[in-house]
Amino acid sequence: MRVKRATIIGAGLVGSLWALFMAKRGYEVNVYERRADMRKQEMVAGRSINLALSDRGLRALRTLGLEPRIREMAIPMHGRLVHMPNGNSGLQPYGEHGQYINSISRGGLNALLMDEAEQHPNVTFHFNTRSIEIDQQKNEVLLEDTLTGKQFLTHSDVIFATDGAFSMVRNSMVKTDRFDYSQHYLPHGYKELSIPPDEGGGYRMDHSALHIWPRKSFMMIALPNLDGSFTCTLFLAFEGTIAFENLTTVPQVEAFFQEQFPDLIELMPNYVEEFFGNPTASLVTIKCYPWVHKGKIALMGDASHAIVPFYGQGMNSGFEDCTVLNELADEFHEDWPHVLDAYQRNRKPNTDGIAELAVRNFIEMRDLVADPFFQLQKQVEKQLHRRYPARYVPLYTMVTFSEVPYAEALRRANIHDAFFAKANRDQMQLIASQPESPDAEQLMDLWVDTIEKSY
Repeated sequence: MRVKRATIIGAGLVGSLWALFMAKRGYEVNVYERRADMRKQEMVAGRSINLALSDRGLRALRTLGLEPRIREMAIPMHGRLVHMPNGNSGLQPYGEHGQYINSISRGGLNALLMDEAEQHPNVTFHFNTRSIEIDQQKNEVLLEDTLTGKQFLTHSDVIFATDGAFSMVRNSMVKTDRFDYSQHYLPHGYKELSIPPDEGGGYRMDHSALHIWPRKSFMMIALPNLDGSFTCTLFLAFEGTIAFENLTTVPQVEAFFQEQFPDLIELMPNYVEEFFGNPTASLVTIKCYPWVHKGKIALMGDASHAIVPFYGQGMNSGFEDCTVLNELADEFHEDWPHVLDAYQRNRKPNTDGIAELAVRNFIEMRDLVADPFFQLQKQVEKQLHRRYPARYVPLYTMVTFSEVPYAEALRRANIHDAFFAKANRDQMQLIASQPESPDAEQLMDLWVDTIEKSY
C-alpha cells in the first residue's frame, strides 16, 4: 500500500493540532518549523503569553480526546471585571451561569499538542528548518537547516501552511494570477506587562475574570496564569497625544500610569522595567483568497486569516479550521481537491466575519463597556435570551459559546444593533429592571417577533 504523505509548514498551535488530525488519518506527517523547539527554550517575554480558549477551540480538542487534559491547564474566566478611572469596578458576566472562557498558556498548550503528536510514530517535527520557496507545480518545498545551511526538497501528497501571519507559503501564492491579498494595521500597538503573585504565591486580584481598564482610546487588560500571576497587555496608539511615541522616558511612563492606572502601580512592581524591556508589537488583519492551490496546497490559521486579538478568537478560529477541514476530509473521502475547495468556500466568509467583529470588539472593550446605553442594551439582550434562548442569542454568546458561523453571527448582530438604536429607552429600562412584569413580557414578545422577521 502506498504511503500517504503530508507536509505541514509551521509548528505553532494550528500546525501541531493539524498534525494530530492527519496522524490519525494514517498519513506520514512531517512538520517543519523555522524556530528552535519551544519546549527547550524560555518563553520570549512580551509575546502573547496566554490566550482565551472557548467553545470552538474546545470542540477541536474534544474531537481528539484532549479536552480533559487541556482544562487542567486552563483558568475559567466568567466575565469582564471592568476597572473605571474613578476606582470603581464591576463584573459583566460573559453569558449565562456556567458559561466562561479559559485563560491558557500559549506555550503550554503548544507544547502539549506537539508532545501528543510525537506519540504517533508517523509524525516527525523538524526544528530550525526554514522554508525558502515552494514549487506549486511539483508540490515541493525547498527547505534549509538553519544550523548547518544545508538545503533539501520535500514532496508530499498535500501541503498545509500554518506558518503564521507572514507565511512564506502564502507569499509564494501571492505571485500567482488572480490571488487577492490585503493587510491592514491598526494605529494601535500592544505591550505586555505582568502582575506577579503575592508573597504567598496567590493572586493579587480576582482570577475568575478577565480584567479591563477601559480608557476610551486605549485600554489595559489582564488574564490570570496558573502560577498566581497575571499577564497584562496595554493597547495604545503608536502616535498621538496619548501614545507610545510620548512614553520614552521613565518620568513619562510613571506619570502615565499614575494618571491612568493608579490602582495597578502597587500590583506591578516591575512595570517600568517591563515597559522598556518588552517589545511594542503591532496589530494586523490579513485577508487573502484563494486559500488553496490545485487541490494540493492549503493555507490555515493566521496564514490565511490573521486577525486582531480583541475577540479572543484567533486561536479558536484556527482550531475551527482544523475541525471543518477534518469533517470535509471525511465527507469527501480525502479527495483533496474537493476537500480543499469546500474548505475555503466554507471558511472564507466566516473568517472575514470574525475579522470585522474583532476590530469592533476593540472599540467595545476600550470604550463601550463603560457606556450606560451599551450596558443597558446588554441587560435587555440577556433578558431576551433568557426568555427565548433559541430565538434570540446575543452576539458574544453566538461567537464564544456556540458553533453559529461567524458570518451569520455578524449578520444577526447588525440586525440587533439596528433594532436597539431605534428602541425606546424607557421600554428598555423596564425590561432590564422588571423583566417578569406583564408589560415587559409583552414588549419582549413583540420585540423578538420583530427581530426574527428581519433574519
